[in-house]
Amino acid sequence: MPTGHLEHINITVSDIERSAALLERLCGWHIRWRGPSQLGGETIHVGNEWDYIAVYTRGAPQTARFAKGAPLNHVGLVVDDLGAAEAVVKAAGLEPFNHADYEPGRRFYFFDWDGIEFEMVSYA
Repeated sequence: MPTGHLEHINITVSDIERSAALLERLCGWHIRWRGPSQLGGETIHVGNEWDYIAVYTRGAPQTARFAKGAPLNHVGLVVDDLGAAEAVVKAAGLEPFNHADYEPGRRFYFFDWDGIEFEMVSYA
């Protein structure tokens, strides 16, 4: 049986600079690559040596928003300091919600500027 791991997630956002900067601050990541997309627009890969999130824009201003869960429910990210992550989210003008502490870890959620829901988890 093959084994695998998640290499990347690709999300469409309205402002790739803003979204990339948030991911860098939130997770201590860096920009691995950036360039033109095959279908037009631009992509920035933000992550570490093993995995990343590709933030993509079509180039034209994004006006259409997707309903939550159609098709993505949320992106879960693990951090070593949940309080520091929450401070980054608040400093970006975003609102953390649904704080919970149950096995296997503590967590909170937030929506980014494009309605993408993120779950921040700490197992520390």
